[in-house]
Amino acid sequence: MDAGPEVRDFLPMPTPSRCTRAVLYAATLAATLAATLAATLAATLAATLAAPIASAQDPARLGFDPGRLARLDTLMQQAVDSSAVAGAVALVLRDGQVVYQRAVGWADKEAKRTMTTDAIFRIASQSKALTSVAIMMLVEEGRIALTDPVSRWLPSFAKTTVANRADTGRTVTPARRQIRIFDLLTHTAGISYGTDAFVAERYRAAGLGPAAGFGWYTADKSETICASMDRLGTLPFVSQPGEAWVYGYNTDILGCVVERASGLALDEFFRRRITGPLGMTDTDFYLPSAKRARLATVYRSDSDGHVVRADTGAKGQGHYVDGPRVSFSGGAGLLSTAKDYATFLQMLLDHGTAGGKRLLSPRSVELMTTNQVGTLYGAPGQGFGLGFSTTDRLGAGGYNSVGTFGWGGAYASAYQVDPAERIVFVMMLQTIPNGSDLPRKFPTLVYQALVAPAARP
Repeated sequence: MDAGPEVRDFLPMPTPSRCTRAVLYAATLAATLAATLAATLAATLAATLAAPIASAQDPARLGFDPGRLARLDTLMQQAVDSSAVAGAVALVLRDGQVVYQRAVGWADKEAKRTMTTDAIFRIASQSKALTSVAIMMLVEEGRIALTDPVSRWLPSFAKTTVANRADTGRTVTPARRQIRIFDLLTHTAGISYGTDAFVAERYRAAGLGPAAGFGWYTADKSETICASMDRLGTLPFVSQPGEAWVYGYNTDILGCVVERASGLALDEFFRRRITGPLGMTDTDFYLPSAKRARLATVYRSDSDGHVVRADTGAKGQGHYVDGPRVSFSGGAGLLSTAKDYATFLQMLLDHGTAGGKRLLSPRSVELMTTNQVGTLYGAPGQGFGLGFSTTDRLGAGGYNSVGTFGWGGAYASAYQVDPAERIVFVMMLQTIPNGSDLPRKFPTLVYQALVAPAARP
């Protein structure tokens, strides 16, 4: 009679022979080695796919004159020596390979902590690019449409108002139409950061605008970004939807839309869908405690253009280390490194893919990086797409090729991508307000060293 499973578990097993034990041991060892090798290969493959930036190459092979590129060394060092900046990190890629990478100066001048290429920076409005990509991912999945009204996710935006600038905002009028997702991506919703004189007091009373540091700052808040944006919808805006390019809370609203459309907090959405797949291990809304020693210190430019250490409040060091860690600002809240951010930009340059992973379709990237606002933004020859400024005419953006797109952050960090030359530019600083011309001159010094097409593999 066959014993049941519970009984069989307690029956004595036959003692194997010495030969049998040897065979079993060999089989077990082989299985263990095979499993270890498979895990190692899988980890290596994952790391390879998640790290599209190749190690530094000979700049000449990538089309750059090394002697001319050395002028960038001089520019960066002079900025430090003159106290125009405390420190900086520059990274330039061509075809995903490092052309130039350098850290200069101090991450913390007073503590004599030197700047390193893996230093972590507050990137402020460079956060907008990741949030815009998140929105387009959800558009591609059919969860959001560019023409959708924002009120679908934030009911307070169903009937928005516009303050009358002529009478210093004392009267408001209804918006002529609802604000759409497209309006937020292009900054044509009429929504500012609430620091405009004729609406500032209303925003201050609601804990926004002047009450939030520079307006865009939310790292000190103990409420979610959706709670803040729901309240924003009850305040008057500064222009009618679609009539002007107005920089403001647009992308923070989009961050809330991502949360409500996906069912994930924005930090979790980024980890699962963007930073995780791309291997951006140093990009977070708040600094992990183990990485405190890598966070660059914030400085400000004084009246003579020299940097001095910024204070500890919302207009200085901020609350990215010891704050409430509740508000995930899709418009201005992230921390990152030059390498992490360049990895993200390389994905866009590669039409939405990185290391075999596709985050966006080529058409979505094209839509995002093409002028969508006509002449509403900037000077002639410049435009704005779905999250990025664009160069539409050679000379309108300095040396930039037509099709170049980019943006920057309040702490003076800046980036751009030149698809025609297949170049990614990243400059990281921590100066607010910034009196240095280093971020403005950085692309020019890169372009003047570009003398030939990159050699194809």
